[in-house]
Amino acid sequence: MIRFEEAQHIVLSLPVDVSPIEEIPFTQALFRFVAKDIVADRDMPPFDKSAVDGYACQKKDFGKPLKILDVVAAGDLSNVVVEPGTCVKIMTGAPIPQGADMVIMKEDVEEKNGWIYTKKTSSNINIAYQGEDIRKGEIIIPKGRFLQAQHIGILAATGHTTVEVFQQKKVGIVATGNEIVEPPFHPNKAQIRNSNSYALMTQIITAGGIPHYYGIVPDDAQQLLDVIGKAAEENDLVFITGGVSEGDYDLVPTVMEKLGYTMLFDQLAVQPGRPTTLAQKEKKYLFGMPGNPVSTFVQFHLLGKLLLWRMMGWHGVPSVILSRMAKGIKRKKSDRTSFYPVRFNNNGEVEPIPYNGSGHFYALADARGIVALEINQTELKEGEYVLVRLF
Repeated sequence: MIRFEEAQHIVLSLPVDVSPIEEIPFTQALFRFVAKDIVADRDMPPFDKSAVDGYACQKKDFGKPLKILDVVAAGDLSNVVVEPGTCVKIMTGAPIPQGADMVIMKEDVEEKNGWIYTKKTSSNINIAYQGEDIRKGEIIIPKGRFLQAQHIGILAATGHTTVEVFQQKKVGIVATGNEIVEPPFHPNKAQIRNSNSYALMTQIITAGGIPHYYGIVPDDAQQLLDVIGKAAEENDLVFITGGVSEGDYDLVPTVMEKLGYTMLFDQLAVQPGRPTTLAQKEKKYLFGMPGNPVSTFVQFHLLGKLLLWRMMGWHGVPSVILSRMAKGIKRKKSDRTSFYPVRFNNNGEVEPIPYNGSGHFYALADARGIVALEINQTELKEGEYVLVRLF
């Protein structure tokens, strides 16, 4: 049995075949990894622009009556030169006219008969200066970044209508167990519906991979060998749920070895997910996960996703946030690292979610992430600051 930190180090150190590069429309780049640095094609803002609706004038004239020479809307240019005693009525986002070096907010003046009269004694400059956000040629999205909605907007703003990304990896999913049935079927008293595979499929999609589901395989050595072998041939990474513990019907580790895979670890000092298993054959991997749904969900998030991301060009660290515990967590045994589902309250503090163990999948419905009690740690106290691993 190894500690979680050692398992994570193994996953982050494994040799991987990084996906080839392809060029795609930026509108299709969500949940993909950038294959080269994206640079700005122009200064942002591209010109000095008004940050408010108001009146562009000279700072030295602030507080004086000013004659309005022109009106300029966003997207237009004014040919007027602002001279002492004058101003230009300007809308948010419009270029600052020549001669002006401040904008008085519309709310701070009274406009009457083509003149403005300032009602305040002080004001901000209210100008967004050319290049203050970013300069032409600067990196705006670095290689290896996982593209999300904000990045698509940045690509659009900088004219990158196509983008080079790493190709998606095909990821196999195999469910095992005599006791599980597919969701449309009504289980008998000894059966449960297969939730793991469908949660995994969604996790893989949102992690940027392409899931391929191979169905439910009964606890039969030959059938497991055939299906897992097929999945291993057709994918670089395969997730197998169930059959990885030490019971009479837990046949997956033996099947992995028969397929020529070397076991990297098969017991983690964690809960949920103690019998998580990782096996390697050259640069291909089989990831065995417990049948309990919380175990599978959490171990994919903690370890499986990191391996998949590395195969698709990821450079970075897992997403965590430091926050304060609104309520404490206690436990009796501390021989393993325990992960607990949490949410945030209206004050941004961490609230533990009522949780009854690795079969309590419904606890994740309201969860925004997980917090850890490390080995030999029995309590997270109210008011203590903790790292939340975000989903």
